[in-house]
Amino acid sequence: MRNTLGAETSPYLLQHKDNPVHWQPWGAAALALAKAEDKPILLSIGYAACHWCHVMAHESFENPATAELMNELFVNIKVDREERPDIDAIYMNALHLLGQQGGWPLTMFLTPAGEPFWGGTYFPPESRWGRPGFPDVLRQIHTIYKTQGEKIAQNKTLLLDALRRMAEPDDASDEIEPNDALFAAAAERAFEHVDRLDGGLNGAPKFPQPAIFEFLWRAHLRSGRSDLADAVTVTLDRMCQGGIYDHLGGGFARYSTDAIWLVPHFEKMLYDNAELIALLTDVWRVTRSPLYATRVRETVAWLEREMIAENGAFAASLDADSEGEEGLFYVWSEAEIDRVLGHRAALFRRVYDVTAAGNWEGKTILNRRAAAAPLSASDEAMLAQARADLLAARAGRVRPGFDDKVLADWNGLMIAALAEAGATFGEPRWIERAKQAFTAIARDLGASGRLKHSFRRGQARHHGLLDDYANMSRAAIVLYEVSADPNYLAAAEAWVNIVERHYRDLDHGGYFYTADDAETLIARTRSAVDNATPSGNGVLAIVLAKLYFLTGNVVYRDRAAGILRAFGAALRRNFLAVPTLFNAFDTLTRAVQVVIVARTPEADALRAAAFAATPPGRAIMTLASTAALPPTHPAHGKTAGAGAAAAYVCVGETCSLPLVAPDALAESLRPERIRAFWQT
Repeated sequence: MRNTLGAETSPYLLQHKDNPVHWQPWGAAALALAKAEDKPILLSIGYAACHWCHVMAHESFENPATAELMNELFVNIKVDREERPDIDAIYMNALHLLGQQGGWPLTMFLTPAGEPFWGGTYFPPESRWGRPGFPDVLRQIHTIYKTQGEKIAQNKTLLLDALRRMAEPDDASDEIEPNDALFAAAAERAFEHVDRLDGGLNGAPKFPQPAIFEFLWRAHLRSGRSDLADAVTVTLDRMCQGGIYDHLGGGFARYSTDAIWLVPHFEKMLYDNAELIALLTDVWRVTRSPLYATRVRETVAWLEREMIAENGAFAASLDADSEGEEGLFYVWSEAEIDRVLGHRAALFRRVYDVTAAGNWEGKTILNRRAAAAPLSASDEAMLAQARADLLAARAGRVRPGFDDKVLADWNGLMIAALAEAGATFGEPRWIERAKQAFTAIARDLGASGRLKHSFRRGQARHHGLLDDYANMSRAAIVLYEVSADPNYLAAAEAWVNIVERHYRDLDHGGYFYTADDAETLIARTRSAVDNATPSGNGVLAIVLAKLYFLTGNVVYRDRAAGILRAFGAALRRNFLAVPTLFNAFDTLTRAVQVVIVARTPEADALRAAAFAATPPGRAIMTLASTAALPPTHPAHGKTAGAGAAAAYVCVGETCSLPLVAPDALAESLRPERIRAFWQT
C-alpha cells in the first residue's frame, strides 16, 4: 500500500499526494483492494478551493498518527467533487438521508462494494464544538463494521433503497402540466423568503442564488410588480457593494458567512461568476444601472487576467487560502492602505470601510456598503486610481491556490454568459474570448463526438455528464444567436441528440445525470434540483425550448414540455429548489423571438439592439431568408422589404411589422410592451 495520487491530474488530489495516508483515487482497483482485505472504505470528497478541506487535511491527513490509524483500519479513497460530481452527488444524498447537513469535506464510510452506511463532513482532530474527534470516529466505525454486521447491512440497505427511490417520481400525479398560475404562486412563495433590507434569502450564510433571482426577475417582467424587481435589485446592489465582491480585482466570492454580504468565504468559483455576469446583464437591460455594467466589466477583466487555462478555456477556481490562512490575500490593514496610497488614503479609507480596528479579525475587507452612492467624478477617478495601485501592490503577495482544470459544464455557463454580455455591452472581444473557449472545449473534451467532463495537462477525463451537455448546448445556442454561424446551432443539436440516446429516463421521463454506458455506480441519479449550479434537466429544458424556437422543430418543444411534466411534483412542492425549471417554463411559454432578415452591417446593428433589450427567455436569429423556417413559424415568409435588413418581433403566433431602425426594435422590446401583449 502507498499513496498513489501522484499519477492524477486533479489539483485537489495532487494537494494530497504527499500525505502519509495511503490515498487511492476512486476506481475498480481501490474497490477490489477493499474487498480483498475486507476493510471498510473511508471516502473523502472535497475540492481545491475548499477552506475546511484544507483544515482537515492539516489537522488529520498530514498527522502521522492519524494517517497510520486510517491506513490500518480502512482503504482510503480521495475524490475531487468537481472532477467526479456524479460520485459526490450519490454520497452527498446519502449523507442527507442520514439526517445530516451536507458540505465539504464530505467524509463517508462505505462497504468494500461502495455502499454507504455512515458519514459526516468535517471532523476535528479531537472532540470539540459538539463534534467527535476524528481518531475516535475511525476506531468506532471500524469496530462497528467488524462486530455489528447486521447493523451495517441494515443501514446500507435502507440507504441504497432510498437513493434509488430518489431518481423516481413520488407517484403518478407527478406528471402535471405546469401553468401560469403555478409560476405566479411559486414566485410569491419565493419572494416571502427574500431579505428585503439586505437582499438574498433570509438568514446566514448567504449564497448568491442567481437562478432564484432570475426566476423572480422573470416573474417581475411577467407581472410588472415592482416589489419583485426590488427583491432582485436590492440583492444585486448589496452584493456589488459588499465584501463578497473583490473591489480591487473584480469577481465574486462563493458566499457570505453573514447576512449582510460583508465577510465572504473567499474562494472564487467560475460558476458563481458566470451566473452573476448573466444575471447582472439581464437586469441591466431594463434598469441600465451603471453599477451593474461596471461590475460585469470588472468581473470579465478578472476572468481574462486570472482564469484562462492552458488550452484557452476557463479554469475552475481560486482558493480561499494563501500561506495557510483564509482570506490573507484579500484583506488589508489601515497601515498598509496608508503606505500605498499616501495622501489619497483618507478618502479611500472613508469610502471602503478601512479603520484601525478593521471589520474582520483585526483586518479590513474592502466594501462600499456604507458609501454606495457615487461621489463626484474627480473623487471616483481618484478612487479608481487608488484601487489600481492597491491591486498592483496586492500582486506582490503570495497568491491563493489556482485550480486550473477545465470543466465542460462550468465553461458552458461562462461561455454563454460572456457571449451574452459581449453582445449586450458592445464588447466584441468578449464574444471572441467565448468563441475561443468553446473551440477549446469542443476540441479537447469533445474530440470523439462525445463530451468528456474534465481536462488538465493535456488529458481529457471522465464521461460527460448531463450538465456538460446541457450547459455546452446552451453556450452553442448563445453563440449562434450572437454570430448567426449555423455551426453553433448544429453543435447544440448534435449534443442534445446524444443526451436523448444515452441519458433519457425511458420509464419516468427527464434525464439521468450519467450516460447509460458510463461507469456503473451504486445508484444512477436523476434530479431537477438546482445546487450551486443550475440543474442539467432545467438547463436542458431551456435548451430544447430555444431549439424549438430557432428551428421550428416541434420534437424539441415536446421534449422540453416532457421534462417539465416529469418533474411536476418538484415544481409544485419544492419551488425554491427548482427555479431553473420555472425559468425553462417561462422560456417555453413566453419566449420573445427576434427574427432579423438579411446578413449585412444593418443586420448587425439590429442584433446588437435586440441583445441590449430582450428579456431572458428570448430567441434571436439572423437569416438571409425566412424561407427555411417551417410554414408554421410566425416569421415564415417575412422579408427585409426594400431595405437592407429588417427585424420582426414575434410573440406567440404574432409578429410585429418590419422594424428597420435599432431604436424602434429596442422600443418594441420594452417589458411593458411585451407584457401588454400577453395581458390582451
